[in-house]
Amino acid sequence: MRLFRRRAHGNQDPASPPDPRTPWPAQAVPSDVEAAAGKFWEGWFELLPEVNAALGDREPHRVEHDLCVLVEALHPRLHFSLERGRQAIYALVVTGQEDPQLRPFTDAWKAAAPPDDAIWEFHDSVPPVPDPTEVTVNLGDQRIALADVRVVAQVDEGVVDVAVYHPALAELEPAARTTMTFLPLDATLGERVAAERLRRVETAETEPEGTISLLELRDLVRGLNGQEDKTVGTSG
Repeated sequence: MRLFRRRAHGNQDPASPPDPRTPWPAQAVPSDVEAAAGKFWEGWFELLPEVNAALGDREPHRVEHDLCVLVEALHPRLHFSLERGRQAIYALVVTGQEDPQLRPFTDAWKAAAPPDDAIWEFHDSVPPVPDPTEVTVNLGDQRIALADVRVVAQVDEGVVDVAVYHPALAELEPAARTTMTFLPLDATLGERVAAERLRRVETAETEPEGTISLLELRDLVRGLNGQEDKTVGTSG
């Protein structure tokens, strides 16, 4: 998954990165959320032929700048990504990363979205991948297979505390370790379910006893329905 956010400054070539010494200008937040969502979709349909052509050529960077402008006009703190769809060929994801202040904007965006079709589907949070155990993440020179992630999960009144283990976690820098603690959970559960159902998330540098796989964690979370407090895992 690749998330985009910022556009280049002013008239700068969008292919070149902005000068890091240049302060990022303050950006207005629309006061009329529904109108801003409608304007987004007007811009989307104008840009859609270029988006389809760029993706067909496997060159999404050609439309990254213009899509950043559209998303930024909806709210400057929103992120977006272009993905493979679950039912359609492509998916557009616009997410506030479960920030409650951004939810009205993603709700309005989704409400104004066209129906999914064979080419495009639209998501207002990062959806789960079909099978996280088939995903390998390239992190610098590390290749981290999510199939090797193990978790301990403790259910407490409808929410879950988890400890995440992977053999490579201990070798990562702190920021990368944090990324690789949360990324498998979002890939497994989807961003929204992870935010709603996971309470405490910790990194385990050595493999704890009683771990389960990511797919077993998905089954556990989806099956939550007034369960008594318990620790869920295997015997080894």
